[in-house]
Amino acid sequence: MGTDAILISSTTPVPAAAHKVDRHKDQASQLQELTTESHNEASQGFDTKSALDIARIINHEDAKVASAVKKAITEIALVIDQVARSLRDGGRLIYIGAGSSGRIAALDAAECPPSYSTVPGQVQYIMAGGPKALASAVEVNEDSEELGQRDIARRRPTRKDVIIGVSASGRTPYVVAAVAYARARGAHTAAVTCNQGTPLAAVAETVILADVGPEVISGSTRMKAGSAQKMILNMITTGAMTRLGYVYENLMVNVHMQNSKLVERGICLLMRACQIDRATAVETIKCAGRSVPVALVMLKAKVDKPEAVRRLAKSDGNVRLAIEDNVMDL
Repeated sequence: MGTDAILISSTTPVPAAAHKVDRHKDQASQLQELTTESHNEASQGFDTKSALDIARIINHEDAKVASAVKKAITEIALVIDQVARSLRDGGRLIYIGAGSSGRIAALDAAECPPSYSTVPGQVQYIMAGGPKALASAVEVNEDSEELGQRDIARRRPTRKDVIIGVSASGRTPYVVAAVAYARARGAHTAAVTCNQGTPLAAVAETVILADVGPEVISGSTRMKAGSAQKMILNMITTGAMTRLGYVYENLMVNVHMQNSKLVERGICLLMRACQIDRATAVETIKCAGRSVPVALVMLKAKVDKPEAVRRLAKSDGNVRLAIEDNVMDL
């Protein structure tokens, strides 16, 4: 189905010129109905305000974001568990988005390997316009259903995967088509959006709606909508990694120690978790092959490295279960 099929419905042929005019009218009416495109009375006369007033207005509106996200907690929890199960079973989390939404998704995906030692293929992103669109606007691609289907098809989604479409408007053709394609092939699907009753919500299994209201600058969804989307994606990946046992207590024990800051973080969290001195933490990490999870299991369970490695393999990397010598149940 082409983009026009979404934007106009007619059972009688119309001349090309009339079809184009009607399509544009329909686009305009759809935009006017979107909460994220509507007028915000709180920022009336915004261009006449002082810098202090501008900052106060934006801050006042931003304070509404957490409350909007809170209303979607149940759906967020459902997606957290689905992502955790998929990753445990060898599947992937794949975000797909365009514009600001796509850039936020790319950021969340990029931060999973250093934070939780995931392999790059486990949490991915697909961006309308490709990687170059992260730094430069290539927004025209988001209107193409065909490109959305093509880009997700290249990843070969299966029933093991979770595909999350991220779109503030909820009507981006590129994202809608990609999510529909993935769902048709058995993948688990979710939508993260800031408007109700959208095409994206119609094709996704689980809908996470953060109704943040009109933006300070009408239609500038990199503001409140963007903040809400970032909060939600952070919650999904943080929650899933925690459910998988890559967090112990509230410590980032699966940290990938690739630079001096992360090495220091690993040492400090081992000291805190095990109530040991720095010298003992450093020595144990060395004996554990620079693996914080292995070191933590060695210290907490009072076992040697081979036994710690065996326990972590048995628990699918869940640190707490490895300490208890148990298995994961999600």
